[in-house]
Amino acid sequence: MKIAFLASEAIPYVKTGGLGDVVGSLPVYLARLGLEVSLFLPFYLEVQEKKLPLTRAGEIIASWQGKEMVCPLWEYKTPEIRVFFIQNNAYYARTGIYGTSSGDHPDNGERFAFYSLFSLHALKTIGFKPDIIHAHDWQSAISLAYLRYLFKDDPFFDSIKSLFTIHNLAYQGIFPPEIIERIGLPSRVFNFREMEFYGRVNFLKAGLIYSDAISTVSPTYSREIQLPEYGFGLDGVLRERSQILFGILNGIDNSNWNPENDPLLPYHFSRSDLSGKKKCKAELIRLFNFPADSLDQPLAGMVSRLADQKGLDLLAASLENLFFLGLRVVILGQGDQKYQDLLLQLQKEKQKFLGVKIAFDEVLAHLIIAGSDLFLIPSRFEPCGLTQMYSLRYGTIPIVRAVGGLEDTIEEFDPVNLRGNGFKFKEYSAEALIKAVRRALDFYYQPHFWSSLIQNAMVADFSWERSAREYAQLYQLIKSFNH
Repeated sequence: MKIAFLASEAIPYVKTGGLGDVVGSLPVYLARLGLEVSLFLPFYLEVQEKKLPLTRAGEIIASWQGKEMVCPLWEYKTPEIRVFFIQNNAYYARTGIYGTSSGDHPDNGERFAFYSLFSLHALKTIGFKPDIIHAHDWQSAISLAYLRYLFKDDPFFDSIKSLFTIHNLAYQGIFPPEIIERIGLPSRVFNFREMEFYGRVNFLKAGLIYSDAISTVSPTYSREIQLPEYGFGLDGVLRERSQILFGILNGIDNSNWNPENDPLLPYHFSRSDLSGKKKCKAELIRLFNFPADSLDQPLAGMVSRLADQKGLDLLAASLENLFFLGLRVVILGQGDQKYQDLLLQLQKEKQKFLGVKIAFDEVLAHLIIAGSDLFLIPSRFEPCGLTQMYSLRYGTIPIVRAVGGLEDTIEEFDPVNLRGNGFKFKEYSAEALIKAVRRALDFYYQPHFWSSLIQNAMVADFSWERSAREYAQLYQLIKSFNH
């Protein structure tokens, strides 16, 4: 079966978040199952600077905004998949794939509409006729509108089915009505049954309306987004299409995240020998200048975007109580200025208990995940979450709010039958978070229970192999749909 992946980012080429992790990993694992996968990405400045060994795959010649455009198409062959880059320097050869620190690029609607349209033309240019076009998030959702309206009479696209995946419903790509004409769609799409959304145009909605099936990144999130609380104005559309809405949990790449040979760690460890984990903890304590006696105290880590979605308000309101319980906390991330300033100020006041680094630092992220005893994820909502899966793999026990993929991956520890791999709380409050930490610390001070917890965590399987098999089955199902 042939699959065309359309997305705005993918590791190792370009990444800003979880979307890049998924789109970079999933096609590789699908290819190992025997599927033929081609991935299409914009040829960003960041990709150009990597100087990959690219070959010219052809030229896409198509109309854009009333003019004929000639667009170079570049190919990068990996052992498993083919990756194609669509070049338009006016749109993509600039700093920041979505924007800069001063905000989004003002022409993002046109930039990603061009990418979506020219990705479809690229399929014809290279003669790759997929069984399924798999589009991801709002940046490529518009490809499904083009498929419906611009290519409906083109025999090449006859019988091609589509899957649209929502990675985070909060980001929808909303633009003024006049964008419809600028990106070459018929004006009739601007109605509430299609792309209109409270007087504006919603790119993500195109993915929900025009796709043959919809998926999202965890079973619980697929149910949550049908509720007003988590639906961001689109819950009604999702309820209408609930029969073809699927939740497939994201996976992690176990070869990149393995405490036994992780090249980013100073010390390695395994389920049978955890001594390297304690050394990683000692290294964390040294890096953040905690007192020497901190090694025997519980240490909680957090690696996160510093934003409301990630529960930073809950965490800030809880820290004083957590320090009173003897917890040390290390936080790595960047994001909203208010949280960056608040955490740096708190660190000055509480140097014995709180370590903060405002940065994107892959090496430190691995060390925090490996060296902490506990891992905090108090999210307001969480489509899937990957850090809880990483922390489990490294024997670091997650404390999470029971939403989205956190609910699906973390099972509350039960001391009676020694089952479970972490601790959960439901209510979005500082009190509920503090209670969950208290429960965890009760077991931390009882080595018999704590060692069981670590073993349970480290045997959990959230590999991409499992997720890829589910996607392959979903593709087969979609292929059987009648248009």
